[in-house]
Amino acid sequence: MSDKKMSSSRKHHLKSLMLSIAKGLLEEEEQEREEERRRYIDENCPPLSMPRTMQELQELCRQIHHKIDVIDEERYDLEMKVNKSNKEIDDLKIKVQDVMGKFKKPVLRKVRMSADAMLKALLGSKHTVNLDLRANLKQVKKEVKEEEKELRDVGDWRKNIEDKSGMDGRKKMFEAEA
Repeated sequence: MSDKKMSSSRKHHLKSLMLSIAKGLLEEEEQEREEERRRYIDENCPPLSMPRTMQELQELCRQIHHKIDVIDEERYDLEMKVNKSNKEIDDLKIKVQDVMGKFKKPVLRKVRMSADAMLKALLGSKHTVNLDLRANLKQVKKEVKEEEKELRDVGDWRKNIEDKSGMDGRKKMFEAEA
């Protein structure tokens, strides 16, 4: 569907279908919640029967007070559990902050280490192979050009300047080039 474009009427139709399905699902969830609420009320709240005598009324009041006390105890217990858990969470947060603050990452330094030393550090005493990488290199003979030799063998610079000073020196430079 990504290659072909949908027409606006098709998009509108699909959107309305999705909305109608979602509406139906929401209605079903609402009905289930209402049924669950009624079931809970039926289990926990018996139908109220109005007493006819004073003793029956007092007995009903005692029962209601007893139920209120039980519910208050449960509520208190749950509040204490929640408070205790919150306190533990706060203590753990403080511990984490303390630990994070104590240990600073050290600045790493560059360490010069040969390949042998590195393998020995990583492998320990198991390392017996000697890696002498220079031994495996090919020997190359250098050819020194004559021009480079002359440039290196200039000698004393003061002597050179004295030879080239004055008109005689300039004449010698031109004669040497020709």
